[in-house]
Amino acid sequence: MGRIITIANQKGGVGKTTTAVNLAACLASAGQITLLVDCDPQGNATSGLGVDLEPGDPTLYHVLIDQVAARDAVRATEVEHLHLLGSDVNLFGAEVELAGSAGRERLLAEVLSPLKDDYGYILLDCPPSLGLLTLNALTACDGVLVPLQTEYYALEGLTQLLHTIARVRRTLNPGLRMEGILLTMFDQRNNLSHQVAEDVRGHFKGMVYDTVVPRNVRLSEAPSHGLPVILYDSRCAGAQSYQALAQEVIQGPRGNSGAPQEGRAA
Repeated sequence: MGRIITIANQKGGVGKTTTAVNLAACLASAGQITLLVDCDPQGNATSGLGVDLEPGDPTLYHVLIDQVAARDAVRATEVEHLHLLGSDVNLFGAEVELAGSAGRERLLAEVLSPLKDDYGYILLDCPPSLGLLTLNALTACDGVLVPLQTEYYALEGLTQLLHTIARVRRTLNPGLRMEGILLTMFDQRNNLSHQVAEDVRGHFKGMVYDTVVPRNVRLSEAPSHGLPVILYDSRCAGAQSYQALAQEVIQGPRGNSGAPQEGRAA
């Protein structure tokens, strides 16, 4: 049965979709049958894999409003072993249309359930908010991977997210745990990057991945070509970082004690 990992951070611009796309591609290149589910109406994970959705193509929106089965909306990508359940702007309407539905927080878990035996990993890329789509992803998953930009304000956003994870664990998903915290956009020349990394590792001992994703031009360029970085430039520092992260993810969650308690972040 596949492991479902939600990649979430309500703060935008922290490398969340970059992590979702490139971790999925690196897991697949390591021989793991992987599904990436784009839960963000902006559809950046979809376009980042070079998928251009045509009008009428089934997306996560159609799956959630019960028009098509999830399996019928999944498509192959240019990366062997990597499939995509894509999204587009129609998904913006899902939160409104589903607001009054009974069990609306569990809809994603229900539609993904038939796919769990087909994949070793199912990654859920969330929007930069803590709305219904992110709540569905947290309810559907086994663990949460949090990309954290090595800047001061990132720590404040992390506190809010950890409170949400703790609440979801208590009320909707008792098995929810932290997969780990990934430091992103690390600038070796910047003292603040080093300070934030040190603070995060101090507060969350054992929960932070050894892998650190650096600021990398090739990593930033890859989405404009519709490619994960391992297909765009497999030798660059960004590609090597996500390949190392994939191996850490395969080894198992860093958050061995489950979801963190509220108030743990500084």
